[in-house]
Amino acid sequence: MEHHPDSVRINKAISDSGYCSRRKADSLIEEGIVTINGTTAMLGDRVMPNDEVRVSGKLITENDNLVYIKLNKPVGITCTTDRRVAGNVVDFIGHEERIFHVGRLDKPSEGLLLMTNDGDIVNKILRAGNDHEKEYIVKVDRPVTKDFIMRMGSGIYLEELQTTTKQCEVEQLSRFVFRIVLVQGLNRQIRRMCEYLGYEVVALKRIRIMNVSLGDLGEGEWRDLTPAELKGLQDAVSDSKNTPQAQRAERPSGRRKRGRNT
Repeated sequence: MEHHPDSVRINKAISDSGYCSRRKADSLIEEGIVTINGTTAMLGDRVMPNDEVRVSGKLITENDNLVYIKLNKPVGITCTTDRRVAGNVVDFIGHEERIFHVGRLDKPSEGLLLMTNDGDIVNKILRAGNDHEKEYIVKVDRPVTKDFIMRMGSGIYLEELQTTTKQCEVEQLSRFVFRIVLVQGLNRQIRRMCEYLGYEVVALKRIRIMNVSLGDLGEGEWRDLTPAELKGLQDAVSDSKNTPQAQRAERPSGRRKRGRNT
């Protein structure tokens, strides 16, 4: 079975946290005292970086040194924690803490990417239906028209995803450039919307996620969020529930497995 590249076996996740060895982790799992997002873990289960793992109710990923970073991701860097992938974002930053990305930016895209080791806030930010704004500057290969702006903002049916994009704010900035504010995170959403209207994205840059703006952060540079940025982020998701990002499915034998994060 193909696994999500960002997932790891549950015993490795526990070992990586410094809680105990992999062998001891297997024993704890067999005892039935390990949970993943509130569900009892099974040997061989896999977890995503932002899944909540507990042993006897204690959060094993609990860390006094919580890290919240904003990065100006360059084109060519891949949003994955799989360090076998050349140009992965984890190695690019090289942080001493085990951090992971909040959402994704396509490899050909650039701009603001949040990185953290706080799985709780990640799940809240990514939770569907929270309508958290993300702002982008987009350059296309043909002159932008009033009709293009109107149709982009009104919602476009994406057949391959079988969904219609939500209404959003769109503004023309120059002949080939527009600004768009999304409250969705569909796969390659802006590129797909442009393709539907006969346009090709030449450059795409994210400049804001909720209250956190890219600002004057240089390409490839990163820094910790300021206290004001972090508080704004926490306030924005304070009403969100921590929804597991990887759901479980039943095996025919009754054993459970981790689902792929799509």
